[in-house]
Amino acid sequence: MNTHRFIKSGLPILIGASVMLSLSMGIRQSLGVFMAPVTRDIGISVSEFTLAIAVQNLSWGFLQPFVGAWAGKHGYRQLMMFGSLLYVIGLVLLASAHGLLAVLIGAGFLIGLSLSCTGSAMAMAVATRSVTPERRSAILGVVTAAGSIGALIAAPIGQTLSQEFGWRFGVLGFVVLSLFLIPASWYGSKIDAIALPPNNAFDNKNPGAVALQALRHPPFAVMTLAYFVCGMQLVFLTTHLPTYLEICGLDPMLSAKALGMIGGFNAMGSLFFGWAGGRYNKMLLLGMIYILRSIGLAVYFYSAPTPDTTLVFAAYIGFLWLGVAPLVSGSISETFGLRWQAMLSGIAFMSHQLGSFLGAFGGGVIFDALGSYNLALQIGVIVGLAAGVVQCIFAVAWPKNPPLILSTSA
Repeated sequence: MNTHRFIKSGLPILIGASVMLSLSMGIRQSLGVFMAPVTRDIGISVSEFTLAIAVQNLSWGFLQPFVGAWAGKHGYRQLMMFGSLLYVIGLVLLASAHGLLAVLIGAGFLIGLSLSCTGSAMAMAVATRSVTPERRSAILGVVTAAGSIGALIAAPIGQTLSQEFGWRFGVLGFVVLSLFLIPASWYGSKIDAIALPPNNAFDNKNPGAVALQALRHPPFAVMTLAYFVCGMQLVFLTTHLPTYLEICGLDPMLSAKALGMIGGFNAMGSLFFGWAGGRYNKMLLLGMIYILRSIGLAVYFYSAPTPDTTLVFAAYIGFLWLGVAPLVSGSISETFGLRWQAMLSGIAFMSHQLGSFLGAFGGGVIFDALGSYNLALQIGVIVGLAAGVVQCIFAVAWPKNPPLILSTSA
């Protein structure tokens, strides 16, 4: 792809995919700033609010493979536009909620379904198809980095509006932000007009056969299982960090600053891991991310938090936040090609979202039962260290195999 052609066709697609990912992930990651005021105002418990976040993560995860398979057959435009509209509807329903059911449907199922159409799997698939193979890992890092900016915008807006005018106005601020998903999805979905590269061994197979072969491929299976830990740790933080800081007597605005700091450093981390993934063992890099995250969680939560240490922790964990996305997506595209990338990313993401369910809902249940997050944190650190070590051992022990797209017959 020459430079002129890329600027004319590829660049608008990448910008659209990046803005779509930034808004969908940034708003979703910032919903935790409303947990305390929502639970007080409409009379639901912390565990009930986190149940809605858990429903969101499960619906997102379990629908993602089917959405990805549909995109592989029919294209991206209809799905991405549909998901953008659902996001707006889900937030409107949350803003008007007076009980648990509306929270479950709005913040839970509808936003979860929307994310399966506008989130990382779809944005990464679009970005991968729009550039040449030698640029893919770096470009995936760039899109992931751009996708992290949403938290820098959404969290402060939501927290400020909530403090000044009430949580419903904060959610309405998110509604306004979500409207920009619609034009972003339109531009990103122009990838449908760009033809795929020449067929590989998987392009002409049905999605079920491709999924089964992927699950039987040991590197993919290990990566998928370890992805569970990623979801558990990250969603626990985005959901429960605001409440934890409030318990510690710190300024509620600090949670928004911390989430914004995570978003900012996530951009740098995503760029770094996108670059590194093109040069080093992706599996080994994934394992190191899980280990380093777990160490950071242990150090921060087992010391007395202050505003300064909270922001330092947010910067550290932010650098390691979504660096997994270019590594996972890059590994899948290298091994299985482009047509079914969104579907296979969705299968891996199901594991991630099971971890997200445990991180959001399990953390809330433990807090309601014990009055603290200590047990939840211990589980998160131990499981994270174990998954990271296993992934690193496997990365070293398993020979760097040639991509299946080059070695599998049609």
